[in-house]
Amino acid sequence: MKSLRPERAHLAHEMRATVRLALPLMLAQLAAVGSNVIDAVLAGHVSAHVLGAVAVGASIWSLAIVSGIGMMMAVPPSVAQLDGAGRRHEVGAVFRQALWLALGMGVLLWFAVRHAAPLIDAIGVTASLRHDVQRFLLAISWGAPALTSYFALRGLSEGLSLTRPSMVFGLGGLVLLVPLGYVLMFGKLGLSPQGAHGCGMATALVLWLEMLGFGIYVLCHRNYRGLGLLDHFEGPDLRRIGELVHIGLPMAVTLLAEAGLFVAAALIIATLGEDAIASHQVAINIASLFFMIPLGLAMAITVRVGNAVGRGDERGVRYAGFCGIGLTLATQLFSAVLMLSLPHFIATLYTRDPRVIALAAQLIMLAGLFQFSDGIQVAANGALRGLKDTRVPMAITLFAYWVVGMPVGWWLAFRHGMGARGMWVGLIAGLSVAAVMLFVRFWRSAWKQRWRPLNRRMTAPA
Repeated sequence: MKSLRPERAHLAHEMRATVRLALPLMLAQLAAVGSNVIDAVLAGHVSAHVLGAVAVGASIWSLAIVSGIGMMMAVPPSVAQLDGAGRRHEVGAVFRQALWLALGMGVLLWFAVRHAAPLIDAIGVTASLRHDVQRFLLAISWGAPALTSYFALRGLSEGLSLTRPSMVFGLGGLVLLVPLGYVLMFGKLGLSPQGAHGCGMATALVLWLEMLGFGIYVLCHRNYRGLGLLDHFEGPDLRRIGELVHIGLPMAVTLLAEAGLFVAAALIIATLGEDAIASHQVAINIASLFFMIPLGLAMAITVRVGNAVGRGDERGVRYAGFCGIGLTLATQLFSAVLMLSLPHFIATLYTRDPRVIALAAQLIMLAGLFQFSDGIQVAANGALRGLKDTRVPMAITLFAYWVVGMPVGWWLAFRHGMGARGMWVGLIAGLSVAAVMLFVRFWRSAWKQRWRPLNRRMTAPA
């Protein structure tokens, strides 16, 4: 009995540490979702035309967002492992190269978003919307370098287990977006109404303000002293940047694979009629909102696992990973019960159309069923990121989403006449396969690999 007490104490400590890190990250992610809500609400009050343009433009911009975020997700595990190894003096060099990577990625995304006309045509956007969609993208593209630099700063802070700044600046950006969006979109303070273009301008401006505010905070706050962030400012080091790209590129592809699955599902469901796509939009909005909770936990798991790897603490790696996955299952139980028990009530919060409510309620129940799969896959992926294991998880997600999820969804939707419900069953299949394979990957890594402190040679993931 006495031998169990240290284990329980270790378990309790790990759970408290993970929750303490995760709560601010959850709020930061909810703030990011909130910005989309604010854009949609403001656009909807301008006109249905502006709302449509913003909705299409935001879908294309979201692909740029996940690409930039995915690449910069190389920063937290790199910093966390150095922090865990007691090598904080090396963090500054990594961060400076991360800024060069952020600048390069930001310019690349700026160019891509400004030249998204082929994608707009491929989506099949109506001619009446194309002009305003392009104006929205031209305006918001200027925020791309700020977005990637902001996530480099977030990665530095979160890798040091300092997650509250992410919450503060995320919520601060949300507060700024309301008046800026209102003034620019509706044309107040002597300005002419800018509509969708004003929405893009407001979002880009907020991204720059968030980035500058976070940068000033990092340079001035005592928590970041001793890191040597600006002791030198050398040019791009291709070797160090290559190491970050080696970790970040598979994560960017992974996020694009998942985002692409849901975008493709929406486009396929849109061919089934207005009621189907409206119902899908209601259900996916709810699922996305609740997904921010396990996503925040996954980010915290990455840091905790990375710290343990840096210390060479094999048992700490297992505690951090499995405790985090257990906490994620607990949060997913809450969201699953809510969706399965109150689907009609949730649907009525979005619409009064009885046909949309009926179908949306069915899709919300299906969303409730994949809460556990979704939670396990994102938490296991977070744990693997802490090990800097990203290439095999990328292959797993590509297989699960596009070889299993999409074909099964299409087959059920059209061959078996299940419509939108069939597409959602395909999503469940893809997420479930990803959950099982990613969990097994982490299980094998946690029990079979031998992690030594970073000041010695370390066994890398296969």
